[in-house]
Amino acid sequence: MKQVFYKILSFTMAFVVLVSTTSFTVNMHYCGGTLVETAIFNKAKGCGMEMEKPSTDGCSITKNNCCDDKQLGVDGQDELQLSIDKISIEQQVFITSFVYSYINLFEGLNNNVSSYDDYEPPLVIRQIFKIDETYLI
Repeated sequence: MKQVFYKILSFTMAFVVLVSTTSFTVNMHYCGGTLVETAIFNKAKGCGMEMEKPSTDGCSITKNNCCDDKQLGVDGQDELQLSIDKISIEQQVFITSFVYSYINLFEGLNNNVSSYDDYEPPLVIRQIFKIDETYLI
């Protein structure tokens, strides 16, 4: 049980470090103010309603494009604190008491715990069911 717990905990901690240091970009495509498509790590394809550039440069009639592309960049953590020199004394006391209390939870117990070993059964002088004349059938 203890080894399984340590393996699960170490895998979870490795996953948290991996996720916290990874950077990624979320691309969103809005059409008419409504979110149409979202893509992670690549560009959103769009809805097909994008305006083309006019073939003549002297054209005075232009329409506003109804589509809009936005990018949201999530930066991962670049610097990890590898040393524990900056932990205060209160944090050290908390960590020590936390670890000590959880290590003691997983100590093994004796399987043959019996509180009746020191006591003898009472002596049977009379059979009570015969005296009261009650029989289970």
